[in-house]
Amino acid sequence: MLAIHTARQPRPSRRSFLLGAGALGAVGALAGCAPASGSSSAPTEITFYVSKPEVISYFDGVIDQFHRSQDRVRVVRDSTSNMSANFVRNQPPDLGCWNYNFAVAAFVKHGALSDLSDTAEAQSINPALWPLLQQTADYPGRTSAIPYSVTAASVIYNQDIFAQQGLSVPTTWSELVAVCQALRAAGITPFYNTIKDSWTVAQGLFDYSVGGMLDVPQFFSTLNGEGASVEPGSAASFEVNFKDPMGRVAELAAFANKDAASRGYADGNLAFAQGKSAMYLQGPWALNEIAKTSPTMKLGTFPLPVTENPADLKVRVNVDLALWIPQVSKKKDAAREFLSFLMRPEINDKYNADNNGFGVRKDAPPAVNPALAGMQKYYDDAAFYLGASQLIPAAIPVASYAQSIALGAAPEAPLQTLDADWARLALRNV
Repeated sequence: MLAIHTARQPRPSRRSFLLGAGALGAVGALAGCAPASGSSSAPTEITFYVSKPEVISYFDGVIDQFHRSQDRVRVVRDSTSNMSANFVRNQPPDLGCWNYNFAVAAFVKHGALSDLSDTAEAQSINPALWPLLQQTADYPGRTSAIPYSVTAASVIYNQDIFAQQGLSVPTTWSELVAVCQALRAAGITPFYNTIKDSWTVAQGLFDYSVGGMLDVPQFFSTLNGEGASVEPGSAASFEVNFKDPMGRVAELAAFANKDAASRGYADGNLAFAQGKSAMYLQGPWALNEIAKTSPTMKLGTFPLPVTENPADLKVRVNVDLALWIPQVSKKKDAAREFLSFLMRPEINDKYNADNNGFGVRKDAPPAVNPALAGMQKYYDDAAFYLGASQLIPAAIPVASYAQSIALGAAPEAPLQTLDADWARLALRNV
């Protein structure tokens, strides 16, 4: 039996693309269970696991469409099962639609997911996206999952405030500092920070600063090569490589609201929607929340510049959802048929349009929401990176370390602790 029962199952939340998905529970939610009428033989019933609570209704609608289109396969939708327990019992869902992060990494690395490389859907994927999946988890010789949606995150800014103050979107660090100084001189808070919720610091200040200054894939490749040998001060250490980015975190925190330490994600959405700052370090999931208060606010996005070279500009991305079929499934053909239906352009593109995602296929259209237009060029040019916080195992509380730095702690001690945590975890896995 595969020893994957230790994979963590983070609690579902509205930010499940950052914190991981997978809910605890025993009862699957069912969708479209009735057998097809008029069929000469019983249809094959498959279980389809959806990790994100906020998109369940969309996929239930897709299941209904699928059922109307054919009578060979019936889909039972599950969104509450414990994936680790199900895999250990050899009873995983026949098809999964899950965030591609550390929650699924153990299943990939142990070969628990089947190879999808021979599917037309795998061939349709933008080649620039495969390295993102491989960075998170990979099994030699297999395409273990097919990306379904990618979200890109950067600075969200109030276009009206920028226009009123005669400001242009900055493309270098010095330009960003000048913008912040001009805003503050005009009595406008440059950034609204929500340090009370540590995950917002990890995905924002921490990830954007690291990704804007470092070659994230190269750093983690070197770090993984060092394994348990990593120690504070070594060439591959967090202390050495993250020192300058964490300096940017401290400098940017000085341009934020004074009460940032006591403000959380919901506070930030409301305050930004009310015009209490010009910029906000959040992902596209915040756009709909902001629109609830200010539906006509003109929003834009741009990569956070943390160097003096505009060529370094990149956006933070994550594979928000990916499709996979377990190796032990006895209904792979039926699961592949539904997977193919899910990847149809009219189905896949509508999901991304509705959820502020970027397309994954070679022929996918641009993002629909005009607020995302500032990131489209970078996405198209593969000028993107996985957030560093996503590539650090959940057993290491990196968000708390980032939070302490944003609150004013000198970065040396948290980064040394991060090095020690990494080495200890690597030693445990030898």
